[in-house]
Amino acid sequence: MSARSADTAQAGTLIGVDTGGTFTDVALLDAATGRLSVTKTASTPDDPSRGFGEGVAAGLAVAGAAAAHVQRVLHGTTVATNLILERKGAPVALVVTRGFRHILEIGRHDIPRKSNLFTWVKPPRPIPPQHVWEVGGRLDATGAEVEPLDPAEVGRVAAEIAAAGIDTVAVVLLHSYANADHERRVAALVCAAHPAARVTASCDVLPVFREYERCVTTVLNAYVMPAVSGYVERLEARTAACGIAAPLLLMKSSGGAASTASARRRPVDTALSGPAAGVVGAAFVGAAAGFRDLLTNDIGGTSADIALIEDGQPRLTTAGTIGGWRVGLPMVDVLTIGAGGGSIARVTEAGTLTVGPQSAGARPGPVCYGRGGTEPTVTDAHVALGHLPPYLLGGTFALDVDGARRAIAQRVAAPLGLDVDDAARGILAVVDNNMVGAMRVVSIERGVDPASLAFVPFGGAGPLHAGPLARLIGCTTTLIAPAPGVLSALGLLASNLRAEFSRTCLQRAGHYDVPRLGAVLDELAAEANAWLEAEAVPPAARLLLPQASLRYKDQGFELDVPWREAAGRAGPVDALLDGFHAAHERLYGFALRGTAVEIVTLRVDAVGMLPTVAAETLPEAGPVADARIGTQTVAFASGRTDVPVYERSRLGAGAAIEGPAIVVQLDSTTLLLPGQIARVHRHGALIVTEVG
Repeated sequence: MSARSADTAQAGTLIGVDTGGTFTDVALLDAATGRLSVTKTASTPDDPSRGFGEGVAAGLAVAGAAAAHVQRVLHGTTVATNLILERKGAPVALVVTRGFRHILEIGRHDIPRKSNLFTWVKPPRPIPPQHVWEVGGRLDATGAEVEPLDPAEVGRVAAEIAAAGIDTVAVVLLHSYANADHERRVAALVCAAHPAARVTASCDVLPVFREYERCVTTVLNAYVMPAVSGYVERLEARTAACGIAAPLLLMKSSGGAASTASARRRPVDTALSGPAAGVVGAAFVGAAAGFRDLLTNDIGGTSADIALIEDGQPRLTTAGTIGGWRVGLPMVDVLTIGAGGGSIARVTEAGTLTVGPQSAGARPGPVCYGRGGTEPTVTDAHVALGHLPPYLLGGTFALDVDGARRAIAQRVAAPLGLDVDDAARGILAVVDNNMVGAMRVVSIERGVDPASLAFVPFGGAGPLHAGPLARLIGCTTTLIAPAPGVLSALGLLASNLRAEFSRTCLQRAGHYDVPRLGAVLDELAAEANAWLEAEAVPPAARLLLPQASLRYKDQGFELDVPWREAAGRAGPVDALLDGFHAAHERLYGFALRGTAVEIVTLRVDAVGMLPTVAAETLPEAGPVADARIGTQTVAFASGRTDVPVYERSRLGAGAAIEGPAIVVQLDSTTLLLPGQIARVHRHGALIVTEVG
């Protein structure tokens, strides 16, 4: 895969670095020549910044690029995610309005979808009640002051927090989205009385209603702030050590990038940066191949991240969760399940075959890796059936085929009374059906027919599962990205700067204050432009996207609708209501057009357009036989068959390969099933369809 900058006047190198649990993926784009180089290095969980630096250095060496010519570096990180999932954030003090000390303990009354109603227990709170302080002062829902703030009381609270040895503070006061005055004064007073404290106010993180979600999001921002700030400092030191003076940008959960300064202020924005980058990369390669409606599945070693892209844009949500915590910030709507190449296959005492969510991880990993693993995994099943050649990473990593088959024979085949091949196929059938269930949630349950979507599997294991998953879900076209194993790193290069600015401005049905709505949108637009100015985005490259969340009266959730004028109608509110009814009908099959509608929250998304990249055209294909590098015996249900193995880098535009076949490359392996045909698009993607 190669890419070319649309702005040929800007020469230099762009670097995208995506850090995963096992590998750090690096993509380098030479904007002058259009050449894209990729490499993988080992991640360093003890200090991910070290793996980042080693990845950048290795990438520069592979590409033969000079550090002085680097134009920008973009990074997707799991640091904030891991801190939240592993409960390893900093001790945080929470300051709330009197009477709200137990807001985190109470939380919500709903039970997670797959949990037992009678046995589910709330996860531990990130802040224990003894670290929550109450202060007087109160606003009503309109922002009017009901009780004045007592500065002396706030000073006493700050002194108690300092005496407790807590240097990270979150401030979440009632109705601060309507009037931030009390919250800002409390934050300032705490800073004055406790100079060592890092203070996060909810009005700077998520100024919207629903106190619990606003509280959780603000607390998590404070929770990860010290570690992420330190990590960002180390990243900047690593890039400097490589001789790079270019800006460092971090991917956000919303699919946009932001400066390190923004990441320090709102580190919770980076919590899902890796999955978001992959979805952005899928949208990029999909558009290059002429597909704008996509169903994506990023299959790694431990998990599968599934998302929907409509009209070229990843779907966003403000109802996402991280580690069981609701985070109200806009993020790419990704559904994650425990299904990946390292997922362990076991037979229960009842004689049932299960696969995942437990994973062999990077160490010891699958049995076939030869690192001491003893329990068979999904990757071992692929190796046992011949779906993978006996090596990875271009032949530099040998696989233990006999070890994989022995583990399956002992732990799966023997207990179930099957032969090894049938047991391996059973492992893959279980994990494929687990993933298809999640794919249905993202597509069918959201009113989208999978037959209208192109399926984009990626990650190291994605193309191995492409055929069965496409047939199970009903997608007639599958798109294998040019570099599927490092697509998240490529997605970083295709991203733009992005930030979101929201404010609840509840408008009751039939009483819309249009001037007030316009004034709030203007204020949000001003905040957005100030952010773009701080990010040094020129006016010509700025894009503001206003929208609103609406609901039927008495409904407990909202739908986001773009705010735009409608030709021939009375005004923007009419277009907004039409858009809401249409969205509700699309998602739920009906619209209550005679029912009152409430306008709840306004949002302006600020986008800073970076110089775009466009996929380079491949040369025309020569004889397909020239790309054939050998054969591999594959055990299909119909019997063992010798299938051709092709080197993907030798396939030119227009080449066609009929299955069964295996296509190998450095970062991934694609399995074509009997009855499938893959054609090489001029921009490098494999377009897989059914024969005939």
